Amino acid sequence: MKYMLMIMAADKDADNGCTFEDWVAYEKELKDAGVWVSGHALADLVTATTVQVSGSGERTVTDGPFAETREVLGGYDIIDVPDLDEALKWAARCPGSWGGGAVVVRPVADFGN
Repeated sequence: MKYMLMIMAADKDADNGCTFEDWVAYEKELKDAGVWVSGHALADLVTATTVQVSGSGERTVTDGPFAETREVLGGYDIIDVPDLDEALKWAARCPGSWGGGAVVVRPVADFGN
């Protein structure tokens, strides 16, 4: 079963105690275990653009994210593991879950495509 691990930093300037090497090691562990499907770090939050379409079809484009929040989606990994318990184990190993960060785990919907 595929799960998305959404890596949420406490805020963009927070220091959660992990290093670049911690991230490299984590990604290597995912790949070596054969569970990594895909993943990417996201560019800085200031590069975000939000698009909304009204009921009448009018498009509004706004610089920045729509939601005002202290958490920042920093990246994601898609993993393929047997069950939620295994996905949670990988999420707990993620450096993004350290020091006030969080990893949101959601199953990837399969519509039979």
